[in-house]
Amino acid sequence: MSGHSKWSTIKHQKGATDVKRGALFTKLSRGITLAVRQGGGDPDMNFKLRIAIDKAKASNMPSDNITRTVKKASGEGAGGEALEEIVYEGYGPGGSAILLQAVTASRNRTAGEVRSTFNRGGGSLGESGCVSWNFENKGVITVEMADPSKAEELGLLAIDAEADDVKVEDGVLEVYTSPDKLMPVRKALEAAGVTIASAELSLVPKTTILLDAHAAEQTLKLLDHLEELDDVERAYTNADFPPEVLEQYQAAA
Repeated sequence: MSGHSKWSTIKHQKGATDVKRGALFTKLSRGITLAVRQGGGDPDMNFKLRIAIDKAKASNMPSDNITRTVKKASGEGAGGEALEEIVYEGYGPGGSAILLQAVTASRNRTAGEVRSTFNRGGGSLGESGCVSWNFENKGVITVEMADPSKAEELGLLAIDAEADDVKVEDGVLEVYTSPDKLMPVRKALEAAGVTIASAELSLVPKTTILLDAHAAEQTLKLLDHLEELDDVERAYTNADFPPEVLEQYQAAA
């Protein structure tokens, strides 16, 4: 990668503690539902559904909830909301790019909530296309390294399995793939006995912007508030944060 924001890694390390459990499960259910409606209810044939289910399991969503959601979305239950995916783009304090993926049954409601949150957090909602050019759709596999000395070996294994790039930072190995290679690379790592912390499709910035301490603190708060919105699935940014600000943020989690 020519640039990589640490935001995704931070969110993975913080886990689901930022969101009330009920609200988190609602978001996960919507992601599963949309995946089923777009590609069917068989995770072996629907790559997007496989990712959504894995994400739900990683967040400790009960298996019964997952099964019930898939059946309902497949037409085996009562009708549900008419959901759609929407991408919002904007700017954070200090000029960083922010891109949101939302799943909503009310486009107008979600747009109003997103705009208000940007404004209150010192940012601004932009036009479609204003920042998306700076992000690439990638598969990202995260491995928490129990033995950092094996990082090079695992990185080479991932590259042999057709990963695009690997990075090691703070005891975490991140493997980047094209979207269609995410599952094959994951399977190759698992076959070698590697425990996968997460594997998902992500929007990775091509270039990053280093923020000063004040703008970094504001941006982290804004990103948290945006991800707390019911309809927002994920927030991405090209912001890079000073180490001391990250330490304070993670310590407060």
